[in-house]
Amino acid sequence: MSTSVAMAGRALTAREPAGPLTGGKLLLAALAIGLGNFLVVLDTSIANVSVSTISGALGVSSTQGTWVITSYAVAEAITVPLTGWLAKRFGAQRVFITCYLAFAALSVFCGLANSLGMLVLGRVLLGMVGGPIMPLSQLLLLRVFPPEKATQGTVLWAMTSLVGPIAGPILGGVICDSMTWNDIFILPAVVALCGGMLALWLLKGQPDPREPASIDKVGFALLVVWVAAFQIMLDEGRNHDWFAAAEIRWLAVIAAIGFAAFLIWESTEENPVVDLKVFRHRGFAAAAVTFAVGFGAFFAGIVIIPLWLQQNMGYTATWAGMATGLMGVLAIVSSPIVGTAVNRFDPRLIVSIGLVGLGAISVWRMGFNQDITFWQMAWPTLLTGPFMVMLFIPVTGIAMASVEPHEQASAAGLSNFMRTMGGAIGTSLVQTSWADSARFNQSELAGAMANGQQAIDNFVSGGLSHDGATSTLTSIVEGQSVMLATLDVFAAVALCFGVAAALIWLAPRPKGPIDTSGGH
Repeated sequence: MSTSVAMAGRALTAREPAGPLTGGKLLLAALAIGLGNFLVVLDTSIANVSVSTISGALGVSSTQGTWVITSYAVAEAITVPLTGWLAKRFGAQRVFITCYLAFAALSVFCGLANSLGMLVLGRVLLGMVGGPIMPLSQLLLLRVFPPEKATQGTVLWAMTSLVGPIAGPILGGVICDSMTWNDIFILPAVVALCGGMLALWLLKGQPDPREPASIDKVGFALLVVWVAAFQIMLDEGRNHDWFAAAEIRWLAVIAAIGFAAFLIWESTEENPVVDLKVFRHRGFAAAAVTFAVGFGAFFAGIVIIPLWLQQNMGYTATWAGMATGLMGVLAIVSSPIVGTAVNRFDPRLIVSIGLVGLGAISVWRMGFNQDITFWQMAWPTLLTGPFMVMLFIPVTGIAMASVEPHEQASAAGLSNFMRTMGGAIGTSLVQTSWADSARFNQSELAGAMANGQQAIDNFVSGGLSHDGATSTLTSIVEGQSVMLATLDVFAAVALCFGVAAALIWLAPRPKGPIDTSGGH
């Protein structure tokens, strides 16, 4: 009897792993995994059109409200380099599902926030668990699909990465207008919970190898210090007259010293958290910097346009989201075409054309005025899609083709880190320049108004009170100053796209076809 029990126990503990997923289970698992990546990417832009509403509900300014965007992006960027260590130490599948379910819980936390501090804390934690989901989702898709169907997994991952930031403004606007701002976090939490539980059920028993792994604690600590100090300096500098404030000067010093120490430590550490040695490859360095500058300019545009439309053009969050999300229509259609073209033509040329096209659209927007209609504004947004794809698809492939095979994981993590940081920095800088330019333009317009009193008299003769006439004239001047500031931003964004278009040519032409999957 005891022998039988012992044999049964050994059989249970030595149970064979579950077989490969097939048929409906494979499809459901792929959708559950892809959904995780979609939700994480979606959260980078879902709050963009809701910043004005969130700021008003929490009693803060719109510039402070952008912390909701940048805090998530920075936290996400910081944790991406940890993905390799987490996957080795605990298993890619375990980490993915844990982060997936934590993402659901923290989304609820964000939705229940009743202050900006609580919401920013939630967004930081949300970004920290979201960071590993992106690369691990691609790894698991390639793991569950058989080798002959690996391309399908890559395409699914690429599409969720592409559609996420496009759908974000649309969903955020619709939810914010038809429900409350809290629901832009609560509803994704429900979806994340369902997706996480489905992934847990379907992947149960699948191989999830682990191995001993060490982490560069000092390097990671230095990364957190300099990135946090630098981002806080950018976000708060405009509220404290920049370096006139002692706290901003201290943040600048901490960021500079932390960055220098980080570079020195990571260059000499045997197992660095960020492998800076990949920068010795000219192709990787040029592609990664191009992506960071190009994505920073692109993301700055999709942050500032909804704010301008809602604050100064009277758009609802829904219509502001539609105006931003229209780019997704042609982006999805053009993705397969661009993917094919990358392996037939010089990918540097495709990236450069994409960036020049995005720059040309920004120049087009410099002709906007306060009388522009939705469809006059929608056309350049619609045409943004193909040019965006021409940047996103080949630039990562160029970076991955430039490094050694054993360096691709490190290179992919570093490239994603730079891209995400580019978006966060772009968001902060565009907010600062927009506000500063609006103040400068308002002063210039007020100083150049020789017949201001005559305008007030005309308003009074038309039936307004003197206070009402003064308020009307002030509102007109403020509206024009913000319009001019918005055009200044479009000009700066166009310049950044032009610089990025030139930078990509510093990379040598890749030899043979490139991998557009991201290198994970």
